[in-house]
Amino acid sequence: MAKNTAPVGNMLIAQSGGPTMVINQSLVGAVLEAKKHRQIKKIYGSLHGIAGILGENFIDLRRESAANLEAVAQTPSSALGSVRKKPTKDDCRAIFGVLRRYGVRYFFYIGGNDTAETTHIINEEARAHGYPLQCFHIPKTIDNDLRENDHTPGFGSGARFVAAAFMGDNLDNRALPGVKINIIMGRHAGFLTAAAALARVHPDDGPHLIYLPERPFDENKFAADVEKVYRRLGRCVVAVSEGICDKKGTAIAAKLSKEVDSHGNVQLSGSGALGDLLAGIIKSKTNISRVRADTFGYLQRSFPGIASPVDAAEAREVGRLAVRHAVAGRTPSGSVTINRKPGPKYAPLYGLVELRQVSRETRHMPDKFINKDANNVTPAFVAYAAPLVGPLPKIGRFKGVPVPRPS
Repeated sequence: MAKNTAPVGNMLIAQSGGPTMVINQSLVGAVLEAKKHRQIKKIYGSLHGIAGILGENFIDLRRESAANLEAVAQTPSSALGSVRKKPTKDDCRAIFGVLRRYGVRYFFYIGGNDTAETTHIINEEARAHGYPLQCFHIPKTIDNDLRENDHTPGFGSGARFVAAAFMGDNLDNRALPGVKINIIMGRHAGFLTAAAALARVHPDDGPHLIYLPERPFDENKFAADVEKVYRRLGRCVVAVSEGICDKKGTAIAAKLSKEVDSHGNVQLSGSGALGDLLAGIIKSKTNISRVRADTFGYLQRSFPGIASPVDAAEAREVGRLAVRHAVAGRTPSGSVTINRKPGPKYAPLYGLVELRQVSRETRHMPDKFINKDANNVTPAFVAYAAPLVGPLPKIGRFKGVPVPRPS
């Protein structure tokens, strides 16, 4: 049996990147698991990620009651606050100084691929400085674009919101027909936008068209697609990823924004500019007069009461497993992953990979999930996403038996 080389010391946990509906499940799962292990003494929570470390802005999570931890676990958004910050070498030196003063030997960072990159940078610098640190990334992103994962905590609940929102929007559009365009989060991967397909109950339900970052976007084809659906149904509901790109691979929304974060990501959300642009294309290239556009924006991330049960359970588990891997001492760092067990019935398969394997770079929707016309998804995607989202609201419709006119 291999000797356990995990150190005895304090733990620090933080959250980074965009909030989700279940990110606090991962936080609480890690904290409750840490309380079970003698190697971990104090449990600190850093407010606003590594910015909180640099500012020594911590709270004592061991002092939180089990009841309050469970209440936080059920609450959307990042309970510790979040940040988008890529550490410099000077930042890392300052971070190690703080960690030494607080006796931290366990560091857990919850977030997406940029957070994994930050965790990797801190881990590499810790090794270079000879600082003993168990350094683990806990996965999170509604974009569902982490490499080495079948899916990511946060996606199932975000997808559930998108599907439910499109159910409602489709009903609205049936009542007052026209063209409705909804812009969904997804910089490089179209998983969240594709989840709109789960809203379909009847054959004529929207979304009727779905556009993803994985395929070049052509405005002339877009207008022709919409007009074709409109002629057939007298209406059209459209789902569009915020990250749709031109033939050169440049995000169309990036041309409308100049804001860039510390990881080099151009701001795509938080503006209705892309929706207005697409609505303008339909108005200028067709004879359709009633065209509306909405941007779901940040509503997709922290909406209470709609979290997927599967997503919540898996988010809790990856937090717990990160701590278990750390205290086992077999490896000083890593990122927890979720894949699927083989077989017809859905079941998660958890693993651990090196930080560099999930750092920064993203994955995309597989070709098998996108139709040949690049304006919809396939049944394979619906089968993939349905168990992660769970049951959706029931939608009723009159049978429409006509009443004969009196003679």
